[in-house]
Amino acid sequence: MELGITPVVTSGMIAQLLAGAKVIEVNLALPKDQMLFNGGQKLLAVLITLGEAVTYIASGVYGDLGDLGVVNAVLLLAQLMAAGIIVIMLDELLQKGYGIGSGISLFIATNICETVVWKSLSPTTVNVGRGPEFEGAIVAFGHYLLTQDNKFKALKMAFFRDGLPNMSNLIATLVVFVIVIYLQGFKVNITRKHLRSGFTEPHEIKLFYTSNIPIILQTALVSNLYFLSQLLWKRYGSNPLVRLLGTWADLESGASRPIGGLAYYMSPPHSLYAVVEDPFHTLFYLTFILATCAIFSRWWIEISPGQSSKEVAQQLVSKGYTIGEGGRNDAASVKRALDRYIPVAAAFGGMCIAALSVFADFLGAIGSGTGILLAVTIIYQYLEENRRRQKEGERVGIF
Repeated sequence: MELGITPVVTSGMIAQLLAGAKVIEVNLALPKDQMLFNGGQKLLAVLITLGEAVTYIASGVYGDLGDLGVVNAVLLLAQLMAAGIIVIMLDELLQKGYGIGSGISLFIATNICETVVWKSLSPTTVNVGRGPEFEGAIVAFGHYLLTQDNKFKALKMAFFRDGLPNMSNLIATLVVFVIVIYLQGFKVNITRKHLRSGFTEPHEIKLFYTSNIPIILQTALVSNLYFLSQLLWKRYGSNPLVRLLGTWADLESGASRPIGGLAYYMSPPHSLYAVVEDPFHTLFYLTFILATCAIFSRWWIEISPGQSSKEVAQQLVSKGYTIGEGGRNDAASVKRALDRYIPVAAAFGGMCIAALSVFADFLGAIGSGTGILLAVTIIYQYLEENRRRQKEGERVGIF
C-alpha cells in the first residue's frame, strides 16, 4: 500500500502547486471546476503509480526481470496498480462524505499505529547474533525478567538492546506523543470585532497553523528522492553521479539503508551514538529538515484555499468583522493585522514540527519521528472534528 499512498500525496502536492502558481486556472468554489480538478489529480496519481510500478519491476527490486518472466511481471504490475487505485477510491469515498477526514490520512495514521503496536507486542522471534529474541519490546522485557537470573542484566538488555525495539525506544515514543499533544494547544488569540453588533470574540491562530502538511510534503520529497536513488543505485552503482545521489546497503530484514551520498545526509541519525560519530551528517539533516518544513509551511498558506492572510481577511470582512486599531473593516487593514501573525505561525510552526521529528529520531522513537508526528496530528484532527460536529448537534459514531 505504501506505493499507493506516495503517488496520491505527490499528485496532490503537484496539483496544489500548479493551482497556487496559477499555471492552471481553477475556481474551487465552482462545482464543475472542483470536479475537473479532483479528476485530474486522481488521473495524475494513477499515472505516477503506473510509472513507479513499472520502474520498480524493471529495475529488479522484485528480482531479475529475466527470472521473473512476463506473467509474474504483469501480475506484479497489476497488484501494484490495484493498491494505488484502492487508495484513491477509499480517499474519494471519505471526500464524498461517507466518513470523516481523508483516506490518505487514515492510511498514514493506521500504518504508524500498527508499527508501534507490533514493535511493542510482537511475539515473533528474531536472531540478530545473540540467539533468538522476541521482537516486541514489552514481550522481550517480560521474557528477560523471567529467564535471566541477574535482574540488572535483564533490565539492561530490555532497555538498551541493539538491532531490535527496546523499552527505551518505547518510552521515547510515548514522550514524543505527549509533547506533540501538549503543543497542539499552543495558539495566539487576537480579538475580532463585529462592526454592527459591537460583539468581540477571539480569533485563534494555532502554532501548528498548517498542521502536519509541512512534514507530509517533506516526507513525500524525501521518499521520491530515495525511490529514485535506490533504483539508480541498483542499475548504475558504479556511476559517480549516482553515488553522489546516494549509496545503499541491504539489511538482514530485506530493507535498504542509505550509507552515503545525498540520500544518506537527508536521512535521520538512528541513535545518539550516530549523532556523535558523524556530527556533519547530524548538522546537515537538522538544517535540511528545519529549512524545508519552514519553506513548505510558508508556501502552503499561499497556495491552499482560505489559509493566507489575504483570504482570511476577505472572509472576516465579508462577515462584518474587523481586526486591529481604528475599527476599519476593509480587507487591506485586516490583512495587515493578520500579517503579523499568520506567516510567522506558519513558518515557526513548520520548524517546530521538524524539530520534534528530529528530537524523536535522536531518541530512537519507534516508527520514526516523522511517523509519530503524522499519527498524532491526524488523530488530533479527528478528535477536533468530532468535537466540532458534536457542538453542531451531529452525532458521530467514533471516539
